[in-house]
Amino acid sequence: MPELVSAWDTLGLTALLAYLLGAVPFGVLITRVMGLGDLRKIGSGNIGATNVLRTGNKAAAAATLVLDGAKGAVAVLVARWVVGTEDAAQVAALASFIGHLYPVWLGFRGGKGVATYLGTLIALVWPVGLAACATWLAGALLTRMSSAAALIAAAVTPLWLWTFDHGRMLVLVLILTVLIYVRHAANLGRIKAGTEPKISQKKG
Repeated sequence: MPELVSAWDTLGLTALLAYLLGAVPFGVLITRVMGLGDLRKIGSGNIGATNVLRTGNKAAAAATLVLDGAKGAVAVLVARWVVGTEDAAQVAALASFIGHLYPVWLGFRGGKGVATYLGTLIALVWPVGLAACATWLAGALLTRMSSAAALIAAAVTPLWLWTFDHGRMLVLVLILTVLIYVRHAANLGRIKAGTEPKISQKKG
C-alpha cells in the first residue's frame, strides 16, 4: 500500500467524487440516446460493453468500452493531479470501480467492472495496465468469452505488479480482483457448465 499522507477529509471527498463519476452508467445512456432500448432488458441485462454489443451496434459497444474505462482513468488522474498523492489516486481507483459496480443511479445494480478495472490500472501504472489489457485480449482470443478473459486478466495482474516492481498497488489490485470474481460468479458457474455465451453470440 502507498503511505497514507493525505488528510482523511481529502481522501473522503476524493472517494465520493470518484464514486459518483464511476457510477455514471454510460452503457445505459448510450443505448438510450441511440434508440437501442433499455440495456437492462437486453441480453444479460448487464450495463457493460459486452452486453451493448448484443444489441448489434458495434459503435455503441465501443463507445461504452472507452467511456467505462475512461471514467476510472479520469478519476485516478484527477485525484493525482489535484491532491498530488498516490494514496488519493488509489482511493479514487477503488471508489470509481465500486461506483461502476454499484451505481446509486441504478439502485446499486451496475456492471461487472472490466473496462473500469483496466482503465484505472492504465492510469495508475500504465505498463501494468497495458499488460492487463494484453492478457484480457489473449484470454478473449483463446476462449472467445469476455467473462473468462476478464477472470484470467484479473488473476494474472498481481503477477504483472511483481514484474514491473509496483508492489505498493498489491492490496488495491487484490481488492479489485476479488470484486471482479464476485461480480462474475454467475459467469464462472456457466463457464464450468459449458453454457457461457461467446463474445459474438447474442443472449436472450
